[in-house]
Amino acid sequence: MLTPRELFDRRVRLIEESRWAELIDQYTEDAVVEMPFATPAPVRLEGRNQIAAHLSRAERLPLRFTVRDVVLHETADPRVLIAEYGYRLTNTDTGQTADVANIQTFRISGGRITHTRDFHDHRAIGRLLGHG
Repeated sequence: MLTPRELFDRRVRLIEESRWAELIDQYTEDAVVEMPFATPAPVRLEGRNQIAAHLSRAERLPLRFTVRDVVLHETADPRVLIAEYGYRLTNTDTGQTADVANIQTFRISGGRITHTRDFHDHRAIGRLLGHG
């Protein structure tokens, strides 16, 4: 069973290697992912099927992710991990890059994610993809 830190480290490797389909294994069947600042509207994914569909869409984007400047905060609750980090994103179609700030809260039980709240800079990602 992975510790929250080990789970995050594995997550980073999978993202940087564009192994999106394997990320679903990190979630419990009833996991919830919230993205309150997603554009054009907040997103709430409930259960592995919805999360897997979202990851499948991410996999098709022309983006390469490099994770940088990771700061992990362990909390008084050993099941909760807060991660601050940045993405250096590269649009593989245009070659353009962008630095994107992120904060994520993870609730983990039994070595799997039960809940995340993701505060990604969705506007910066959209601009890199040519969406305004």
